[in-house]
Amino acid sequence: MRLTENAIKVLEKRYLARDEEGNLRETPEDMFRRVAATIASADKGRLSEKELKELEEEFYDMMTNLEFLPNSPTLMNAGRPLGQLSACFVLPVEDTMEGIFDSVKNAALIHKSGGGTGFSFSRLRPKGSSVKSTGGVASGPVSFMKVFNAATEAVKQGGTRRGANMGILRVDHPDILEFITCKQNNADITNFNISVAITESFMKAVEENADYDLVDPRTKKITGSLNAREVFDLMVNMAWKNGEPGIIFLDRINRDNMTPKIGEIESTNPCGEQPLLPYESCNLGSINLSLMVKAGQDGLMEVDYEKLGQTVRKAVHFLDNVIDVNKYPLPEIERMTLGTRKIGLGVMGWADMLLQLGIRYDSEEAERLADEVMGFISREARKKSQELAEEKGVFPYYDQSTYKEAGIRVRNATVTTIAPTGTLSLIAGTSSGIEPLFAISFIKYVMDGTELVEVNPIFRAACEEAGLYSEELMREIAQKGSLHEVEGIPQRMKDLFVTAHDISPEWHVRMQAAFQKHTDNAVSKTVNLRKDATLQDVADVFRHAFRTGCKGVTIYRDGSRERQVLNIGEVKGKEEPAPGTGASQDGDNNQAAPEAKRNIQPRPRPEITTGFTEKVKIGCGNLYITVNYDDKGICEVFTNTGRAGGCPSQSEATSRLVSIALRAGVDEKAIVEQLKGIRCPSTIRQRGLKVLSCPDAIGRLIERVMNHRNGNGDVYKEVPKASVVLPRPTARYINPDRPESEDDDTDMSLKDPGKCPECGSGVEHEGGCVICRQCGYSKCG
Repeated sequence: MRLTENAIKVLEKRYLARDEEGNLRETPEDMFRRVAATIASADKGRLSEKELKELEEEFYDMMTNLEFLPNSPTLMNAGRPLGQLSACFVLPVEDTMEGIFDSVKNAALIHKSGGGTGFSFSRLRPKGSSVKSTGGVASGPVSFMKVFNAATEAVKQGGTRRGANMGILRVDHPDILEFITCKQNNADITNFNISVAITESFMKAVEENADYDLVDPRTKKITGSLNAREVFDLMVNMAWKNGEPGIIFLDRINRDNMTPKIGEIESTNPCGEQPLLPYESCNLGSINLSLMVKAGQDGLMEVDYEKLGQTVRKAVHFLDNVIDVNKYPLPEIERMTLGTRKIGLGVMGWADMLLQLGIRYDSEEAERLADEVMGFISREARKKSQELAEEKGVFPYYDQSTYKEAGIRVRNATVTTIAPTGTLSLIAGTSSGIEPLFAISFIKYVMDGTELVEVNPIFRAACEEAGLYSEELMREIAQKGSLHEVEGIPQRMKDLFVTAHDISPEWHVRMQAAFQKHTDNAVSKTVNLRKDATLQDVADVFRHAFRTGCKGVTIYRDGSRERQVLNIGEVKGKEEPAPGTGASQDGDNNQAAPEAKRNIQPRPRPEITTGFTEKVKIGCGNLYITVNYDDKGICEVFTNTGRAGGCPSQSEATSRLVSIALRAGVDEKAIVEQLKGIRCPSTIRQRGLKVLSCPDAIGRLIERVMNHRNGNGDVYKEVPKASVVLPRPTARYINPDRPESEDDDTDMSLKDPGKCPECGSGVEHEGGCVICRQCGYSKCG
């Protein structure tokens, strides 16, 4: 097998089976053999033993040659006890307390099995609506999203990582403004990507600068109206700020719903490429386009359509078999998935294919080729599905489908999807999905401090052929992040080897639209924008995606999520944009030298501060907490204990470390989240407020002061009457994070979003998620 060192490392860490002591008990070849045998077994009884073995060998060769790879749950779980092979699920969220918490429970089961979940919260009544059964009022969709988020936080996906969710709300829901802004703080709702479900009528109202109606989903009555352009501008502002929300075009998705009599599509999977009916799941796989090229008679490289066609047919058969051998987490999901038999065949290595063919990514030639290649894949996939229908029968819900009306017999309601392929493309050693290169060259820092130069293999080969290759030149390219300002590189190479940030927003969307034209489901692609991209750039992306037939779009503006540590160029903060791009497209990537973060110093204590002091009863006496702030934010905390004793050294240490963290720029909310909930054996409840420990009490007061300063609450709220809260112009020192648990390495919200929490490498943003191409870590939300 042609596996890179990185691919082997990722397979060993995340995919290969281990014994009870944690020792590896299979090789990559063993894994692919396990998967091939399991998937081929779906044809037992239909094929002879000889034919079954031949089919297994076809599947095995296709995977070990890295020509096609199925989604991660299939590689991880096929032939193993868990046996859950699908990546994508959509669950309904009913407007009842029982329905909501049934969905929470079901999502936990799916996350435990290794899948991601999508939800539409559009059925939930808006905040403030009456609840007849209790006489109270509803808290609204966003509050329940936080419940789902907390549940996800507690459940590790497949035993190795936290699950991912998509949260969707219709643009005409009365709570749409709260939804659009619910992730403006990057520490909020961290296990969700969010998208607004946009209708055709809304987009028309945007163009006309008209108002549109808000509709209560429970009563179906109009409850108010908003100016469409103002709502659109708010989405643009929030996406510019931190990449969310994305948008999906709901009417367009439902026009392509092949089983409309079964139900309406409300949501997608976490990365947005797989629209599904409630309780549906879908298994995905991707063809490696970088291996679908050959030398033509003139010596120039060309697409190998014969090989591509053979691979498509084998991959469709493979994915259809996955449906039959899959172990589903819920009976409702099994029933719906077997009923529609949706599969999603996609591609990876598109940028590498273009480079081999000598075609620039943002060119009309590349756009035409995308149309041609994906059109070919779609036709061949549909033909294979028709053949399987003749051999095995049509999907059970066929009679309620648009295929029945057209007289076309198929095995699968859908056959094509373009998914993000972060980890799969890392294993295959190729570029991700249909994304352009993220970097051409970058510096990798290894544990002993050694610097290694990593270079895109196609660019390296071109440089060596031209006699240009040197490590010094590659370092210069890594530093500048682009070839444009590098002397000594021929213009023809500068024109060909473009990266994500060299490409205009329009061309990102045009490429997505070219693939969408021939894709049954949707296309996951991130429009990566430079740091200096404007609000108008984001608005143009949204409008262009609508006009060109895309089913949704996601943007990410470089460096917009707090501090982003990039592995090319310098380490930059939110206030100081990083030139260049962010991470590599095909190999190990790492951030700038670790030393860059070790020199952070807290700002000096201000001369004058304003603050609050609170007296709290704890299990071992009284604790007096002071939280002070100035015009730059909360800057210090200090504590004193009463005569009854307690742990004065511990609480003082906590307060000093928190003070240092705050004055060093650590997000206040992140500190609060780490402190609140810490328990002490001596817990005491006082007039409705249960104080769990000294750190818990400190965190609660910081939160109230923070909310008070932001105009979001009264600092006195929640404070027991026995407590004393006095403003005072004094202050001292404040506390850091509590020691992280083993699980915390997956919580990007409390860490640098541009840095992998497992290995420290730089991360790429793709389809609303981040992927580390060094160790395979990924997270959505």
